[in-house]
Amino acid sequence: MLDKLSQKPILTIIFVVGLMLLINIDVLQVSIMEARNFITAREMVIDGNWIMTTMNGEPRYQKPPLPTWLTAISSMIFGLKSLFGLRLPAVIMIMVVGIYGYLFSRKLLKNHKHAFVNALIMITSFYVIAIIVEAPWDIFAHGFTLIACYYLLLLFGNESKYWKNAILAGIFIGCSILSKAPVSVYALLLPFLISYGITYKYKGFKRKALAVVSLIIVALLFGGWWFLYVRSNDPETFMAMANKETGNWSSYNVRPFYYYWSFFTQSGLWTIPAFISLLYPYLKSRVKNAKAYQLTLFWTIISLILLSIIPEKKSRYLMPLLIPLALNTGFYINYLIDQFKDLKSKVETFPVYFNFGLIGLIAFLFPLTLIYMNEFLQDQYLIWFFVASVVICIIGIALLFQLRRKRLDNVFLLTVGFMVSAFIFILPLTKSLYSTNYNPILNLKNLTDKNDIKVYSLGGVSPETIWQFGDKIQPLTINNLLKGQIEGSQFSILTNSINSKKLKALDKTYTIVKEAEYDLNIVNKDSRQYRDRLVSHYFELTKK
Repeated sequence: MLDKLSQKPILTIIFVVGLMLLINIDVLQVSIMEARNFITAREMVIDGNWIMTTMNGEPRYQKPPLPTWLTAISSMIFGLKSLFGLRLPAVIMIMVVGIYGYLFSRKLLKNHKHAFVNALIMITSFYVIAIIVEAPWDIFAHGFTLIACYYLLLLFGNESKYWKNAILAGIFIGCSILSKAPVSVYALLLPFLISYGITYKYKGFKRKALAVVSLIIVALLFGGWWFLYVRSNDPETFMAMANKETGNWSSYNVRPFYYYWSFFTQSGLWTIPAFISLLYPYLKSRVKNAKAYQLTLFWTIISLILLSIIPEKKSRYLMPLLIPLALNTGFYINYLIDQFKDLKSKVETFPVYFNFGLIGLIAFLFPLTLIYMNEFLQDQYLIWFFVASVVICIIGIALLFQLRRKRLDNVFLLTVGFMVSAFIFILPLTKSLYSTNYNPILNLKNLTDKNDIKVYSLGGVSPETIWQFGDKIQPLTINNLLKGQIEGSQFSILTNSINSKKLKALDKTYTIVKEAEYDLNIVNKDSRQYRDRLVSHYFELTKK
């Protein structure tokens, strides 16, 4: 089966990502990062702020605009409120990452089946998928950088069209900069360049030096024009935001140097194979292409070191590291596919049985989760749980059976199948777990528009609230209210926190009626994941 699928790798990659991410693309709640980006995209379409980007009517230059442009265009096709349309560009970028992961590997390894295995590992690594919700613009930056790395591989190799490859590499580096400034250039491209220099030595570089200079110029032009334009048109705001962003690197969310050392766990199902692939003394004599293995290993380790140097650290910043790690893991998986039947040493076979046996056992025992979920599953959710249980359990049985037969090619595909099935069948069940305190703000705008009541925010509200409301919510201060600086005799406010003293002060000027409390938390109030900032109190005020 693996041989057949690897004959049509690009179609298979698109099909796998489509099944995994497009069917239930609107199930997950909009995250804070998504909300900010979606608001900016909405204001591009409605207000025409395509260059001087805004969020809730205020300048927002922290993020370059290329991913937002793509999202805004998609929302114009599918609708401004369509989560499918808003998330589609990021999902397509996962497909692109998989395709270029395959193309890069095929060029490096001269082996299409091994390259196909690398691509499947890449698109099913946990944080490669999770990043499209947690920080959706990151996948664009790292995806464009991977494309650039592919054309750089062609440029530094024996390809005769090195001018063309240099220009293409420059364009995609520019696209990466226009997606997330130089972040991916530092975290993914620079480690690749260093690693390639260590392993392949840049042979014939002098002949291509002028093309490389052109590459740099093209990258700077494509990636830098927006920054120059915004800086020249709104220098004060731009510099204030730039200084804050760069200052965060050394003073915000500071973690120790070793914070990222468990990075391989972010690959999810591939955690154990990813770790073993990093054991150079063990794997160096077992791979078919030692140079290529050294490249991906150095690429992974150097990326880890460069990310660790920066004081500011977050788990999601590890995402670019998962790209070379997936390529590196592929060497170990490919070795197992070819040699596992002949392995006799328990030291070698135990990690394989443990890793894939555990995945198969979890899938086989999935129906037992009904014990925990029984009180939440009603009506259509109960039917859906039954369908999910049948599919997941069958995959688990098949995986365990193939593992017993030592057919690691089938075990690998069934592991990918388990990941895909989890997104198709298990993800929708999460809606049954929504807390009873969940009260979205989706209908408030229709109500206030109908009654011609202007909505303001007092003390600020969360980006998720502004996104769900569907329009800008102009911020106010207590002084604005006390001095009567609000148009009209009747209006409303959303506030995240209630201050009784402030309300008492306002009571002298306004009649205040609390109409509703909106809570966007999908977990109970006693949960560690509960966020007070997602709660908004809605008041209607009438001048006395």
